[in-house]
Amino acid sequence: MIEPLNELSSFTTKNIDGVFFDIDDTFSLHTKILPEAYQALWDLKKAGIKLVPITGRPAGWCDHIARMWPVDGVVGENGAFFFWCDKISGKFKTLFYDTSRVREKKRQKLNMIKEEILSTVPGAGVSSDQNYREADLAIDFCEDVPPLEWSEIEKICKIFQKYGATYKISSIHVNGWFGQYSKLDMTKRMVSMQWGIDLDDHKNHYIFCGDSPNDEPMFEYFPISIGVNNVLNFEEKLVAKPKFITKGEGGIGFAQVAAHILKTR
Repeated sequence: MIEPLNELSSFTTKNIDGVFFDIDDTFSLHTKILPEAYQALWDLKKAGIKLVPITGRPAGWCDHIARMWPVDGVVGENGAFFFWCDKISGKFKTLFYDTSRVREKKRQKLNMIKEEILSTVPGAGVSSDQNYREADLAIDFCEDVPPLEWSEIEKICKIFQKYGATYKISSIHVNGWFGQYSKLDMTKRMVSMQWGIDLDDHKNHYIFCGDSPNDEPMFEYFPISIGVNNVLNFEEKLVAKPKFITKGEGGIGFAQVAAHILKTR
């Protein structure tokens, strides 16, 4: 059973060191970042809370996020990389799961998958942010194309699966890639490298906030996992559900999470 956010005790939240969060339909709402959500980032940052978006969005977007948002870095393309700005030099840094040569070889196979999906699943489209991606293929099923039926989304997934690709369903895309990395894997690697801690031993000091099936590994892993209210759109399809849920959807819900943490600081 998913508990309402107000059941998350102040004793627990006062010991929180950081917040990991999805972007689309978790930090954003109806494609926009609301002022209360962005202000919540600054409020958490000023309170000393570490902040890391964990997203399926592309490298091009994540470059901007790491440089411009009040965050400690960003995990992008479902775990293909971690971007951050060095605290001492202020310089932009990157860590990729694969080398550029390996990524190029995998891209050739992803292009074959793309052609098959577009030719066999009417209405599916390549994500408009695909040109900014380094490691994966994003197939749009509702962002800039008319929404597809769930049965059509499943067809997309089966094509990725046929080629041996890993795939995840977000609230807007099916993302596919070659490799066993994930949002959770890269998050653990980032925490170890940047903060010098084993996340397995400290995960009760961090919150994850998300909204869709590609967040399931994070929901399952973190003792304090929170879904913004629109996660209920996928409730029947989630095996691992968040432990808590907000009243508000998207960025409104994210702001509620921040307020719930900050009232104990």
